Amino acid sequence: MIDRYSLPIMKNIWEEENKYKTWLKIELLVCEALFELGKINQEAIENIRKKARYSIDRIQEIEKVTRHDVLAFTTAVGENLREYSRYFHQGLTSSDVLDTSLALVLKQSAEIIVEDIKNLIEILKERALEHKYTLMMGRTHGVHAEPITFGFKMALWFSEMQRNLERMKRVQEEISYGKISGAVGTFAHIDPYVEEYVCVGLGLKPAKITNQIIQRDRHAYYLSTLAVIASSLEKFATEIRGMQRTEIYEVEEKFAKGQKGSSAMPHKRNPIISERICGLSRVVRTNAMTALENVNLWHERDISHSSAERIILPDSNILIDYMLQKFTNLISNLNIYPERMKENIEKTKGLIFSQKIMLDLTEKGLSREEAYRIVQGISMQVWQGQAEFKKLLSEDLEVGQYLTKSEIEEYFDYQIYLKNIDLIFFRVFNQ
Repeated sequence: MIDRYSLPIMKNIWEEENKYKTWLKIELLVCEALFELGKINQEAIENIRKKARYSIDRIQEIEKVTRHDVLAFTTAVGENLREYSRYFHQGLTSSDVLDTSLALVLKQSAEIIVEDIKNLIEILKERALEHKYTLMMGRTHGVHAEPITFGFKMALWFSEMQRNLERMKRVQEEISYGKISGAVGTFAHIDPYVEEYVCVGLGLKPAKITNQIIQRDRHAYYLSTLAVIASSLEKFATEIRGMQRTEIYEVEEKFAKGQKGSSAMPHKRNPIISERICGLSRVVRTNAMTALENVNLWHERDISHSSAERIILPDSNILIDYMLQKFTNLISNLNIYPERMKENIEKTKGLIFSQKIMLDLTEKGLSREEAYRIVQGISMQVWQGQAEFKKLLSEDLEVGQYLTKSEIEEYFDYQIYLKNIDLIFFRVFNQ
């Protein structure tokens, strides 16, 4: 597993303490840039660095009067700076601080999510290689189709999460842009050098152009990417739920000692983590829709997006972090039942070989339509419970004109479904 303990915990990134800490860091970088430009003298910058501090209680007290969070923050800091407060927040608008801070927080969140995805990818690869040749029933429309392997299914999920990893890396790049350009983005009261200095100091890039805010297409792209990841996790979790059904029972979430499945039915062992992931994915997708709605604002800016972002941004990042960790643990500890998979393959009495028989009949000279008619007719008899597929094929006079009993016997070989597994795994894992 990838060590992520050097990274901050997701919820801490979105807590109020980190918000004000980041705001202060931005404001101090602005002051340093103004010092570099000769607009703040040595005495002032030294005192600002020394005295710039705040109390969250005092900020909250001031905000009750101002009803403006950034003004409450700057006022609280200004009380400690005294005569040097005139340099603090000089030439800035609130969104310079808010959006640059948000960019940094989203970049940090993305870093955690990237590591979460890497951890899941590693576990999926491990389980895929472990069950590379573990035959199970492939299903389409919920109905038996042809065999695959459980490792094949894990490899498919691995490949999808690799795409999600690349999406997350791209969106981390997309969101890592700050702005220190003033009230409507024209640098009328602040030198563009300040923006560059601040962004470099934070590990961000200056946006090429803004109005009062960083444009919300970036945030919509970010949350849409989280929604895609959530949808992938829901897809995987839904599959586990399906395979854990009593009638199928090919896999099962780990059931801990002392765990209870039902207040009424002591026998119950339910896929509760998978169900939880499916439910939470709906929240993440809904939040993405709100982010798309936030792209459209009046003129150079209104604040209709602001209240919604205070909910959807922390919630979506915290949820995805939680869902990825939960699902990684689920896959790592998943109970897998190969014998039950084998039993399920045999439930349809050999019907899974219908395509093989049809193709072999065409190789003997029959048209595809004729071969399909013959094989389907016999298959329907199997569905009706008359006998096993192989037996009915061997007894059918029309089939007997083209295939011998020994040939039919040879065709009922599960190895046909494994012959290209190595090739597929090489394409997925390059090994």
